[in-house]
Amino acid sequence: MMDADISPAAEGTTSLAKPLVLVVEDEAAIVTVLRYNLEKQGFRVDEAGDGQEALTRIAENTPDLVLLDWMLPVMSGIEVCRQIRRRPNTRDLPVIMVTARTEDQDAVRGLNTGADDYITKPFNMDALLARMRALLRRSNAVPVKGRLAFHDITMDLAAHRVQRNGRAVHLGPTEFRLLEFLMQHPRRVFSREELLDAVWGPDIHVEPRTVDVHIRRLRKSINGDTELDLVRTVRAAGYALDTEPI
Repeated sequence: MMDADISPAAEGTTSLAKPLVLVVEDEAAIVTVLRYNLEKQGFRVDEAGDGQEALTRIAENTPDLVLLDWMLPVMSGIEVCRQIRRRPNTRDLPVIMVTARTEDQDAVRGLNTGADDYITKPFNMDALLARMRALLRRSNAVPVKGRLAFHDITMDLAAHRVQRNGRAVHLGPTEFRLLEFLMQHPRRVFSREELLDAVWGPDIHVEPRTVDVHIRRLRKSINGDTELDLVRTVRAAGYALDTEPI
């Protein structure tokens, strides 16, 4: 039996309404299991059987989190995730990719498309719930007022906006938190494990390669063609925000 304290309210995601999870899955048996377990833990559940229906559901009633199967009829989960990230009103929507694919390059492709996390089938329900809780905590966290600045990058923490040289920089929720942490500690080198604890949280297991994927996405977002790459890779050590080679 699952622990009672993993309910959304107990974890502080919201005390006013149960979080809405959109399950995008074409296998009815998996949908039934997910609905039963998620509702038991205090979530509301909506469902879509294909990619196009998922986008329609999101447009009609934006969920708090999407569990998105990779292999879907009509439109793949990869394409659904791309479209979620392209739309301004869903750019920050937490997405967990659920896939039967176990190859490393497939996981990396899912993350590069914009997924915040991924889990492979068959999955452990406790592990899935832990990942969902971590994403919901981050997406529903009370904004910290103030601004951060480093070199030519500024972050407005209250407005959740980033600019570089005056141009708007669009970041997903994980990249925003990653940049925020690095800007709070400029010129300090952090290992992948330290970044996982700081950005993803110590209570969730994420592969270290996930950090590399999000670092690449952060670089792609903040670096223009002629701009200095401020995210330094320190071989065998980790990453740092710096204007000079380390």
